[in-house]
Amino acid sequence: MIANKQKFAVVLLSGGLDSMVAGGLAREAGYRLLALTIDYNQRHRIELRAAQKIATALNAMRHIMLPLDLTAFGGSALTDDIAVPKSGLGDGIPVTYVPARNAIFLSLTLGLAEASGASDIFIGVNALDYSGYPDCRPEFIAAFQNLATLATKAGLEGRPIHINAPLQHMTKADIVREAHRLGLDAGMSWSCYDPTPDGKHCGLCDSCRLRARGFEEAGLPDPTLYATKP
Repeated sequence: MIANKQKFAVVLLSGGLDSMVAGGLAREAGYRLLALTIDYNQRHRIELRAAQKIATALNAMRHIMLPLDLTAFGGSALTDDIAVPKSGLGDGIPVTYVPARNAIFLSLTLGLAEASGASDIFIGVNALDYSGYPDCRPEFIAAFQNLATLATKAGLEGRPIHINAPLQHMTKADIVREAHRLGLDAGMSWSCYDPTPDGKHCGLCDSCRLRARGFEEAGLPDPTLYATKP
């Protein structure tokens, strides 16, 4: 337990724009932050460096980089030898979906929150401008909140740990505007699933296209270096 009466929260920090803004909103709300980043041996490992920069910018009191090699499971273009689609946003759940990723990551975040005495968890999931992942939906967050209350000593003692998903109903343009309002440098964040060897966003994967569209619709300059213009 951290000996501090000020409220604090664990932020699940991927290094992406969404998690950066979720962390910024937690800080704005007066929380001191513990940042948790999962190194799951993802294809786009460059996002881990982004997470380190963001944790520093958010003045996180601690940043844990937790190794969890999901390439042992595979089943995703991010953790297996499967090509990242570049043809644009399609129907259905894309191969960049990592099986049960948010369920796994939130379970780890919940463990850290309870062990450290945090009252809240912040996660940057979004159900509007996203790729159709099932573990980004409000139904999933609501169900995990119920699980978090049932599965923890804190919950049984009437101190449930709250799962906050403040971006849940925002568009990507809304999220870009929030980053700007919070004074966060969006250029620190990383979105691309298939970075080029020289460290640029590919510009063609789903995540790059959503990111670029968000800046365009927000009417704000996009600081992202793309190998190919989305």
